[in-house]
Amino acid sequence: MQKFYNREKEMDTLRRISKNISDHKGQLSVMIGRRRVGKTRLLSEAFIDQDIKYLYLFISRKTERSLVAEFAEIIRNELGAKFFKPQSLKDIFEYLLDYSKNEPLTVIVDEFQDIQRVNSSLFSDIQNLWDTNKQTSMMHLVCCGSLYNMMTKIFKGQDEPLLNRDDRFFKIKPLQPTYIRSVIADHSKFTAENMLEWWCLSGGIPKYLEWLANFANESGNIFDSIISDFSPFIKEGTHRLVEDFGSEHRIYFDILGAISQGHTSRSRIENYLGLGVGVHLEKLEDDFDSITKMRPMTSKETSRDVRYSISDPFLKFWFRFIHANKSAVEMENYEYIRNHIDRDFETYSGLELESLFQAILAESKQFGRMGSYWDAKGHNEIDIVAINDLDKQVLIVEVKRQQKKYNETKLIEKSHGLLKKLKLSGYNVTYRGFSLDNLVEVMDEFLS
Repeated sequence: MQKFYNREKEMDTLRRISKNISDHKGQLSVMIGRRRVGKTRLLSEAFIDQDIKYLYLFISRKTERSLVAEFAEIIRNELGAKFFKPQSLKDIFEYLLDYSKNEPLTVIVDEFQDIQRVNSSLFSDIQNLWDTNKQTSMMHLVCCGSLYNMMTKIFKGQDEPLLNRDDRFFKIKPLQPTYIRSVIADHSKFTAENMLEWWCLSGGIPKYLEWLANFANESGNIFDSIISDFSPFIKEGTHRLVEDFGSEHRIYFDILGAISQGHTSRSRIENYLGLGVGVHLEKLEDDFDSITKMRPMTSKETSRDVRYSISDPFLKFWFRFIHANKSAVEMENYEYIRNHIDRDFETYSGLELESLFQAILAESKQFGRMGSYWDAKGHNEIDIVAINDLDKQVLIVEVKRQQKKYNETKLIEKSHGLLKKLKLSGYNVTYRGFSLDNLVEVMDEFLS
């Protein structure tokens, strides 16, 4: 099994809740995070080889009868309930709550939001059972899901039966740059160029880092391995998104494809596709956590000066180079795709270097506000503006692939309008050029 990185705080908290469940009685933890981010692995690492009895129940998209049969078999095997014959998922939860009145038990329900597809009334059943038994059952119930908006709605929506029933709410995010660096270094592959490549190809998603680590042991260009027969990268975008998007997946794929090709405003996306996409953009941002809405640092939340970006660096790469060449994928013409990458990846990754530096500054915890800036005409673009209001510090950054292309005089000139709008009297302003040439030094400076 691959080495497990980070997540110590989450593991410690989960274990502590389960180990103290006899004293505190019923505890409900909610865990959310996009697919492949490592939620299931985290839960396994938290409870395996610990003196904690736990069950893992996965809500696959089966009929309720099939799930009941599957879970009943798990319960019979793990808890010794030889004669347990439930008729519904409600019976399953009721039995486990009764069992935990005598024995401490941790129950993990993975892809919890998919209960909606199996039997939507079960949310009300769980609420009634939980409210009735919480004070007497020694159960740590962990509800895990990959659709952020749905999981948040289930537990925070005003009209939802499970409103505020959670005692802990974990949001599992991709690994930060420090840990990506550790993964690369553990495979003796760390260089600034590799750090940028692995960022573009993984965005810190543990499963993708695992794949890259496996490919790193092969000789030659890493793209020769990931763009090839049997590479999991080829179909990953489709596998990861089609289930979430459902019957409308084609329009969502078209929108993400348009954004990946540089059509980043709503008007440009609609002109490119020839149809209205307002509702779909809203769902991609709120329901699926697939895109990020970006505004200039100085604009208000109501500003229409909005650009969209694909949230996950891996999906950004996948749509830019693999989905865009789906005909070549169907023909298994991987050499054609590799040639496309050879031609464009240097320019593409130069743009992605900006998001890597933003992630580094975010991980440093030195700033309370961060974003980008462009003026009303879309000019005078500034890559990174990071503000520390406590220490009255402003960091203004230009990102270039090569340090020699950084021009501080131009950056200062471009910043006049920004600083005028920010009205940060008495703040110390620092101008910096970040590049691939000083990536390692910047990481050491901000993350040491």
